[in-house]
Amino acid sequence: MANSFDNLTLLTFINLCLHFQSILTVGFDHPHQPQRSVTLRTTPENDLRIRPGCGIFKIALFADLHFGENAWTDWGPRQDVNSVNVMSTVLDHETPDFVVYLGDVITANNIAIANASLYWDQAISPTRARGIPWASVFGNHDDAPFQWPLEWFSAPGIPQLHCPSSNVSYAGEEECEFRGTRRVELMKKEIDFNMLSHSKNGPKHLWPSISNYVLQVSSSKDPQMAVLYMYFLDSGGGSYPEVISSAQAEWFQRRSQEINPDSRVPEIVFWHIPSKAYKKVAPKFGVHRPCVGSINKESVAAQEAETGIMKTLVKRSSVKAVFVGHNHGLDWCCPYRKLWLCFARHTGYGGYGNWPRGARILEIIEQPFSIKSWIRMEDGSVHSGVILTS
Repeated sequence: MANSFDNLTLLTFINLCLHFQSILTVGFDHPHQPQRSVTLRTTPENDLRIRPGCGIFKIALFADLHFGENAWTDWGPRQDVNSVNVMSTVLDHETPDFVVYLGDVITANNIAIANASLYWDQAISPTRARGIPWASVFGNHDDAPFQWPLEWFSAPGIPQLHCPSSNVSYAGEEECEFRGTRRVELMKKEIDFNMLSHSKNGPKHLWPSISNYVLQVSSSKDPQMAVLYMYFLDSGGGSYPEVISSAQAEWFQRRSQEINPDSRVPEIVFWHIPSKAYKKVAPKFGVHRPCVGSINKESVAAQEAETGIMKTLVKRSSVKAVFVGHNHGLDWCCPYRKLWLCFARHTGYGGYGNWPRGARILEIIEQPFSIKSWIRMEDGSVHSGVILTS
């Protein structure tokens, strides 16, 4: 029994390593997506500006891709290819100016390598190949600790602690601890190797909460004139509790007052795990007005605690909407006080649920300012249009 387990484990690791060697090119199988090389960042990212002529700025939200799910099986890599196809379809139909990766980009608890950024790189490949800038926030699965699959356990129920063969290299170390890739490492590699990435590590005093930053969308006529501020917050999970801390809420309050003291410029916010406020506005039995959406198939899985971020947001008249992922069976937008709380649409084929995949689209119109949103599906159809500034 022990020998058969050793052979099984060895074959598993060999298959994984072969998959890792080809993972960077798997994302370019879409017929409209040419293969590109990864470019090391050498200059700062370009400014984000309203599109000249038409006066709009369009954003696609890709939520819960879950790359690396069941990485040791044939099923897992096939789902990653399917997820690439969903993103490619959305990008080709919508041609957005910007993409937001809204957390759970990877399923790190299924990835038995230290360098999980290989999967992260595959997930951003459709956007990068089209020359579209993007930004990322972290979800609860992105740096979750590896969980041993049942079939990897030996007869006594104890997994092996050393690599099965000295010529199988997946992490550059002999020990097989599978501690995964930390948030700060994932973000550093995305930023360093992608000139189109606008992601940031965020203030160090907030670590291990990493993806806390703000981006400005400027006027088509004046790059110094802000039309919209986009805030990104790390809602935890994986290596620390699922919560937006009071320190993050204080950081948002200070930062927003610094750059937008009179609340003149509209603001929107992105994080992964919905706050408890989402539970308060969740529609019952389907989606009905004033909420707008197409699926309401599960209860809101909210953060562990509410420590002040929602109180801060509702006090700012400039905050128009919050966008989250996490719940794969929800895609609605509902009003809450003077702002909107919106779910994205489950984009990836990884993760739970078999609901059709798609992506939430945001369209920012400069004059007069408005935010429109709809869902673009994998089959090309569009539904759930809503104006979020009415």
